[in-house]
Amino acid sequence: MKNSDRRLTAETPMSSAVSAIRATIDPLHWESEFFNLSSGKLNFSSSAPVLTPAALTRYALTQAKISANNLALADALANIGFRLVEGEVDLCLSVDDAPAATVSLRQRLAERADIPQLRQAAAQVFSLNRFRAPWYQPTDSGRFYARWIENAVLGAFDDLCLLIEDDNGQPQGWVTIRQSGEREARIGLLGVFPGITGRGVGSHLMALAETWCRQQGIQRLRVATQVGNVAALRLYLRRGARIESTAYWLYR
Repeated sequence: MKNSDRRLTAETPMSSAVSAIRATIDPLHWESEFFNLSSGKLNFSSSAPVLTPAALTRYALTQAKISANNLALADALANIGFRLVEGEVDLCLSVDDAPAATVSLRQRLAERADIPQLRQAAAQVFSLNRFRAPWYQPTDSGRFYARWIENAVLGAFDDLCLLIEDDNGQPQGWVTIRQSGEREARIGLLGVFPGITGRGVGSHLMALAETWCRQQGIQRLRVATQVGNVAALRLYLRRGARIESTAYWLYR
């Protein structure tokens, strides 16, 4: 199960009609270098200039993330060449209100020695994502999530990566977490190793993340996933998470 990436986006007000799109384009330096693809992202603001075709041609790929209820803006973006890529659901779990759960599998903090195996698994597992053809190369998605989980183990981007193992020490799944405020954290990646099914690993990983939050005094645990990732949505809702917002990603 993959949780979508957490890049900040300006909320776009809902309106019945959009005559002109007002936005600047923020360069995505890291993504441009990593994917070797000049990329930018729309930053919507009522005080921004009207978006022009000339501004859009500065980038090989321009991204937009908008509230899912702003259909007028979605239509306006479609009129200038943007295409829907995926829908995203953002959820929040009140840790204190979550049902008590015990992690019966072995658990530990991922270490440098785990990185090769985690990179390989992450590259295979996260197939539902927005880094896909025709906008990206076939191998880009796997490379991206392999880098993400490596950085999490090293304490970059996410703060840490927790593993659960069976009684023989074989890894079953992982969850990466980043503390985003004094009493708030966000799950980055939650995944089960390829070939591991029917063992409730996802529930164990959520329970592990909740336990870590309680130990850190964190009250709210956030997570995002794709609209089409029904298994992940069921898991988070079953643990007591509530949907806070929905969004669409569009590319041009």
